[in-house]
This record gives sequence, C-alpha cells and structure tokens, in this order.
Amino acid sequence: MDIPSIDYLLDETAKNGQPIWQVVLREEQTDSGDSLDTILERALHTYEVMKNAAMSGIATGMKSVSGLTGGDAATYYNYLRNHKSLLGSMESKAVAYALGTSGYNAAMGVVVACPTAGAAGIVPGVLIAAQEEYGFSDREAVYGLLTASAIGGVVATRATISGAAGGCQAECGTAAAMAAAALVEVMGGSARQCVDAAALALKNCLGLACDPVAGLVEVPCVKRNGVYAVMAISAADMALAGIRSFIPLDEVIDAMYQIGCNMPSCIRETAEGGLAATPTGLAARRRLF
Repeated sequence: MDIPSIDYLLDETAKNGQPIWQVVLREEQTDSGDSLDTILERALHTYEVMKNAAMSGIATGMKSVSGLTGGDAATYYNYLRNHKSLLGSMESKAVAYALGTSGYNAAMGVVVACPTAGAAGIVPGVLIAAQEEYGFSDREAVYGLLTASAIGGVVATRATISGAAGGCQAECGTAAAMAAAALVEVMGGSARQCVDAAALALKNCLGLACDPVAGLVEVPCVKRNGVYAVMAISAADMALAGIRSFIPLDEVIDAMYQIGCNMPSCIRETAEGGLAATPTGLAARRRLF
C-alpha cells in the first residue's frame, strides 16, 4: 500500500464517498492482488494477536531479560479494578492494555509492531479499551486498524517511523496519531475528523527524544506507551467535538521529520543522552553490561 500524502487520502475519500478504511482496502488489493476477504482476514488475525499480547502482558507479569521492566500492566490493572483510577473507564483500560502490550514486547513475547515494537502498545491499548467500552465488533475494530495503517503508511513514506532517524516522536508520536485516527473511525467520525485527530496527536509529540536506558526498548518506552494512549484518546475526543488542527497533517508530518533531522544523535536511540544519560540510567547500563 503506497499512499503518498494525507491530501491524496482525503481526495480519494471525497471522490468515492468512502471512509479511509475502504480506500486502504482498495489500495491494498491493487498492490497485493489479494481479495478483500483475504485482506480483512489478515487484519482480523493481526488484531487478535494484539489482543493476546495486551492480555498476556497483564496476566503473566513477565519480566524482561534485563529485569528493567515487567509487572507494571498487572499492577495498574489491579489498581483500576479496585476503582482507584483517576482516569475514566476507557482511558484507564487503554493505559493497562498499552502497558501490557509494550511490557510483553520487552519480555520477548509476540506483538505487532504498530508502527514499531517500541510503540506497539498505543494502538492496541486504545482500540481494545474502546471496544470493551462501546461493544463494537472485531470487524469494526479492524476498520479502525486499517485507518490507522493509512496514517502510519503516510508517515513512513513522507518522513520516518524510526526512533534512530527521528526520535521517539517518530515512534510513539506516529502511534498516537494512528490510534487517534482509529478511534475516531470506530466512533463514527468522518475522514476529515480522523485526520484532524491524528494531527492533534502528532503535533503534541514533536521533539520527543528517543532515549532508551542501556539501549533497550524498555525504559522509558513501556510507560510512555501508556501515557500516549491517553493522549491519543484526548486528540480523538477533540476532533469528534469538531475541533480542527490549524496545521494540516501533511505539514505536521513534514515538521516532525525536520525536527528529527535536526535532533542531536545523542537523543536518537543511541542511549547517549536524555534519560539514558542520567545517573540512574548509566548505573543500570553498567549493571547490565
């Protein structure tokens, strides 16, 4: 699937009177030659893997090989089950499932990189929580997932989704944009609202450093997934209310790429700056290596 820009995507939705997910299906069918049913089945399987990762991360409390992460999802899930969360029901679940997926990734479980392994929890966290809250089907959730894929695909084509190339704004920022668009889709929003939600999410991640302690996709990555899942929900809610992004999403993506290119290498996944270079971060590195 090769969607060059958000403007192209919106033009296609307007021209054919289709939501974003249908444009994605058509593009994917053209590129792959697969039937629509085959593509949808593949997407349904992907969503099932996401759900299994989220729940496994909570249920097992698996520690990572380094011991830096593990158990946070279960801790938070028990906290919200005791009705102590300061967040609303859906937001709390999104945090738990995002932590579960990301923690499961750190512990070498099976996950879907969405768009990367380091940001794998944000889209599943938001979609699974929304599904539980509003009761839509797996197939409807997949429509959101397809919408998210369009946003991620444009970012990957137009800029980067690599933390090493663009900082964590390119990873968790893109994932938050994808999750926001997906949520608007499943809640019945328009294509324009999906795009505005993605823009609101991404532009509030600009400048986010990629600074993994000891060079491992664990600290601060796992907890960052939980935080940015909530931010994605906020962006979606604003878009659904009719709030527009002043800066178009294509331009936000371009700005993100420019910022990433201007970032010092020490905060682009090298573990030479940011949180990785704090006394605690350096001590963890010495202990592990």
